[in-house]
Amino acid sequence: MSAHIGSKWRKTRAIQNDSELARHIPETVRMTRSSLNGLVNKYGMVYIKPEFGTYGNGVMRVEKVKSGGYRYQLDKKIRTYADFNPMYASILRDTKGKRYLAQRGVNLLKYKGRRFDLRVMVQWSPLKKWETTGIIGRVAGKQKIVTNYHNGGEIVIAERLLAPHTEQVSKQLQALSMLGVATGRTMKKSFPRVYKIGLDIALESDLKPWILEVNTSPDPYIFLKHPDRRIFRKIQRYDRANTRQQPPDDLHLVK
Repeated sequence: MSAHIGSKWRKTRAIQNDSELARHIPETVRMTRSSLNGLVNKYGMVYIKPEFGTYGNGVMRVEKVKSGGYRYQLDKKIRTYADFNPMYASILRDTKGKRYLAQRGVNLLKYKGRRFDLRVMVQWSPLKKWETTGIIGRVAGKQKIVTNYHNGGEIVIAERLLAPHTEQVSKQLQALSMLGVATGRTMKKSFPRVYKIGLDIALESDLKPWILEVNTSPDPYIFLKHPDRRIFRKIQRYDRANTRQQPPDDLHLVK
């Protein structure tokens, strides 16, 4: 069974060790009053998320309003403030004592007016090498800031999402596939017992891929919604091949 690494911070630090991958990671820091204020003033929009968490639960979007003041959104609720400090106090109440990360906001491409990102499934193959086994799109629910299927998102094939934004859909998907393989190789250096990862990839208007997060227990069942059933069958086949017993501890840990 593939090891599960819960800390988003440890996983981010691991892939930052690769200089090429680091170019695809939005600036990410542990959230404090100072670090969040700095990122919001630098980028205008920031996402904050629990260091440990799934399905997009607890994710907030923080923005500096052009006309003055600040606002943040949790689920569908938006709160607006004239100053940063009272907003941060409210955010702290919503974090419920959990550790959070702050990440430069990426302005996601949209499909029918709703934001979307892509899930890239990458697995250790029976040939003992990393392979991207599936790419699929996730479209945020109406008025939602997260795309997770378990948080109201819709699963749509990547080709349909990308087609309005580029004439080179196949080339774009191939680039994402290669990025997935490179991320798998780098993750395994820090976490030898990881045999599958799911990359959450955001695209802006220039189509540069941004790695928002690396999941080490990615949900394979969203690929049941892909019209090509061979993709899900391969994912399941590779999963079964990697269920052999593994050493009890990671050999290298990223702090």
